[in-house]
Amino acid sequence: MRIAKADLAPTDANLQEKYAAEAFYRVIDAAYERRSVIVTSNLHPSGFDSIMPKTLATAAVDRLLHHAHIVLTEGSSPRLTQATSSQGVVPLAPAG
Repeated sequence: MRIAKADLAPTDANLQEKYAAEAFYRVIDAAYERRSVIVTSNLHPSGFDSIMPKTLATAAVDRLLHHAHIVLTEGSSPRLTQATSSQGVVPLAPAG
């Protein structure tokens, strides 16, 4: 896997495609204790089982959090703020 040979493997936990969860896990597993990995996600790691099978989520999170430096951010999204204030984009209304 060529991506595992990179010094840094940035990835996003947006797993919409059919085989994305397994591919995500394979990247994490291949890089585990060999390469640095950055994962961006709107989900807390405990919620990864909502976007991928629980067995893959547990294994991926286990490898990601071992030796991890976690950076949590809070606040509004600058991109969403910009889009809704100057571009005329309206956020979706909550279902209900």
